[in-house]
Amino acid sequence: MNFLRGVMGGQSAGPQHTEAETIQKLCDRVSSSTLLDDRRNAVRALKSLSKKYRLEVGIQAMDHLIHVLQTDRSDSEIIGYALDTLYNIISNDEEEEVEENSTRQSEDFGSQFTEIFIKQQENVTLLLSLLEEFDFHVRWPGVKLLTSLLKQLGPQVQQIILVSPMGVSRLMDLLADSREVIRNDGVLLLQALTRSNGAIQKIVAFENAFERLLDIITEEGNSDGGIVVEDCLILLQNLLKNNNSNQNFFKEGSYIQRMKPWFDVGDENSGWSAQKVTNLHVMLQLVRVLVSPTNPPGATSSCQKAMFQCGLLQQLCTILMATGVPADILTETINTVSEVIRGYQVNQDYFASVNAPSNPPRPAIVVLLMSMVNERQPFVLRCAVLYCFQCFLYKNQKGQGEIVSTLLPSTIDATGNSVSAGQLLCGGLFSTDSLSNWCAAVALAHALQENATQKEQLLRVQLATSIGNPPVSLLQQCTNILSQGSKIQTRVGLLMLLCTWLSNCPIAVTHFLHNSANVPFLTGQIAENLGEEEQLVQGLCALLLGISIYFNDNSLESYMKEKLKQLIEKRIGKENFIEKLGFISKHELYSRASQKPQPNFPSPEYMIFDHEFTKLVKELEGVITKAIYKSSEEDKKEEEVKKTLEQHDSIVTHYKNMIREQDLQLEELKQQISTLKCQNEQLQTAVTQQVSQIQQHKDQYNLLKVQLGKDNQHQGSYSDKTQVNGIQSEEVGRLREELEELKSNQELLQSQLAEKNSLIENLKSSQTSPGTNEQSSATASARDSEQIAELKQAKSVPVPGESEAGMATKTTDVEGRLSALLQETKELKNEIKALSEERTAIKEQLDASNSTIAILQNEKNKLEMDVTDSKKEQDDLLVLLADQDQKIFSLKNKLKELGHPVEEEDELESGDQDDEEDEDEDDGKDQGHI
Repeated sequence: MNFLRGVMGGQSAGPQHTEAETIQKLCDRVSSSTLLDDRRNAVRALKSLSKKYRLEVGIQAMDHLIHVLQTDRSDSEIIGYALDTLYNIISNDEEEEVEENSTRQSEDFGSQFTEIFIKQQENVTLLLSLLEEFDFHVRWPGVKLLTSLLKQLGPQVQQIILVSPMGVSRLMDLLADSREVIRNDGVLLLQALTRSNGAIQKIVAFENAFERLLDIITEEGNSDGGIVVEDCLILLQNLLKNNNSNQNFFKEGSYIQRMKPWFDVGDENSGWSAQKVTNLHVMLQLVRVLVSPTNPPGATSSCQKAMFQCGLLQQLCTILMATGVPADILTETINTVSEVIRGYQVNQDYFASVNAPSNPPRPAIVVLLMSMVNERQPFVLRCAVLYCFQCFLYKNQKGQGEIVSTLLPSTIDATGNSVSAGQLLCGGLFSTDSLSNWCAAVALAHALQENATQKEQLLRVQLATSIGNPPVSLLQQCTNILSQGSKIQTRVGLLMLLCTWLSNCPIAVTHFLHNSANVPFLTGQIAENLGEEEQLVQGLCALLLGISIYFNDNSLESYMKEKLKQLIEKRIGKENFIEKLGFISKHELYSRASQKPQPNFPSPEYMIFDHEFTKLVKELEGVITKAIYKSSEEDKKEEEVKKTLEQHDSIVTHYKNMIREQDLQLEELKQQISTLKCQNEQLQTAVTQQVSQIQQHKDQYNLLKVQLGKDNQHQGSYSDKTQVNGIQSEEVGRLREELEELKSNQELLQSQLAEKNSLIENLKSSQTSPGTNEQSSATASARDSEQIAELKQAKSVPVPGESEAGMATKTTDVEGRLSALLQETKELKNEIKALSEERTAIKEQLDASNSTIAILQNEKNKLEMDVTDSKKEQDDLLVLLADQDQKIFSLKNKLKELGHPVEEEDELESGDQDDEEDEDEDDGKDQGHI
């Protein structure tokens, strides 16, 4: 405060004396007036003066205004005036209207007044409490004032809000305000609050900020929305950038899926407003925040997986291949797709399958490479395509193989109808545009990165230089261009390609050394004293020669390791060689390229180093330096160590494979175990059910046993088997009664049959003539047919003394009676047959009952055996318990002898025993009564 007064006193162009007095009078009225209307009018007047006389109002009125906020909270109008006045004092938004000749010191008034305001932390807490007021005239100026405080002294205000109870939560309520002005300014407030403060970012995220912000973006029309959408996206960036916890929360909350509609831009060639371009640009940057190479690999891959599964990557590829997309959006889309597919095999495979909507369709990779090697395309677009190609090949051996295969003779299209990626890279590698040379060389180097197989395959590539001349290898053509003295950018690109190609590939080193012109060229380049521009080329030549020594397998006698080192010592000098080698890492652009994988350069002349190449230099610089100073004996020892390490690596690989197989077997066994556990649980359930059923059967058996015991006192030996397998004794009795009835019926029918037979015999005897020679009495036991025949025969013999009419009448009578008897006999036979069948069925039922009784008898025997076994077990347990009691008794005696106090529990035990004996006696009595 004293400092500000001094500043005011030193101002030559300050306010007039009357205006200063006016401000003083207004302050006196605010502090001393008892009427609310007077205080309100005074604060309104201070508000009107605060913009023009900011310093004076701030010095004299700030304390009074804070006092108003504390004491007059019941009147929203005076609170609103006070907040507006404080905002005018602290905010620098009106600085543009200040005349140019105003002193620079006045520009710092905002931060100085802010420092005075937050010196008492209660002032910030008071402001936070005022934001809970729903009144528009209080809430809106409060939001603006707090935003201004955060802009002036962000970290200090953030710390005060962080320690304030429910401070952040109160501010989150602003996003739910139905008044768009307050909601939109609340977004700006949260932007300032979350800037560079991880703790507040986490609190805001867990206060459901993602859900609310995404809802606002959707309500406003996604990418077609206004500046509110941009503000929400910037706030989302603040919450997610470099905050792994919030990124994981965003992914786990399935918010990535809600980003897909942002990129439904269609194929319209028009309708790209400036705000829409800005919104889409920030949206793409937000996607890149989630899959940034600087994030932890696990978090990045999980976000990449989610983006593929929800269709976000497919949507981005649609924009990539669409027409009419603005150049800056297309460039940022390429960069975004690059990081979404980087190092994630599934996304890389999908990107390889994307085709451009052309006739005939071409792969998206080919279309992008055509833009990269076209010098008429914008520089930033060419850089983006190179980055996309690098990300496509990053940790993607399958993709590397596909790119290299397009250069091999067996896969080149002889008709020339289609252009392959390999042909475009070769065209760019040997074009007249140095930037195309550099981009193609770096892209091809990425196709060989950490892939010894493709390094060897690329040695097979042959190029036709001109008609009539034999083809030359790609390796030889690269060295030929180097020796022709092309532009520095071209030579740097080719040297980086050769260094990547030859590293960790002795066969490529042998091919390179086989050309006798290569080593003299390199030594000549290194040995010369050239200007600063050529020092980088000298360093790269030294690196290439060092790689030729370090990865040399001594297969060429003229260029063995020892001979090459002698050549360096003779023509260059070891110290000079190491110094030239150090030019690479000392270059000003080396450290810039080593920071991020994306080739982001302000202009083409800065495009010198590739990120992956800087890692290779860092890896090889030290080992090459050691290799140059090593003697031949040390080289031999190193070779032996290398062989040992190779053997060790092979053993390790073998064991890794074994471990992998064992892991697979373990997984299978785990699955089997889980299956067996399920089966075991099912069997345990079945066993439990069976045990309960057995117990029920035991109970039923005991009941049956009791009932059978009672029945045995009144019935015979057969009656003890009456209750069999659910057949009750009443049923057996009923069956017996039916059987007795059937037997009596059968006897009755047999007696009736005997009577009928005797009657027939009588009739036969009465019809027989005394003079007849045939004796019918001898055929009494013949069949009915024979009897009928005899009767017919007797009928035909005349009886003396009878008339023919009398004989005819008798014959008719006999025939009628005979036919009736035959009919009755037939019916009796049918009844007998039916009774026999019924008797057979009853016998079968009795046999089944007997078998069931036998089964139950077996079960009874088993149960008796179980009871016997359980009795034995109980006896054994009683013996064990008796032994245990004896041991405890002896141990207590020993303890008493040794003088240790022993708690006497005998009385309790005797009491328990008495209780048990009483219970046993009661049980015995009950059983006796039963």
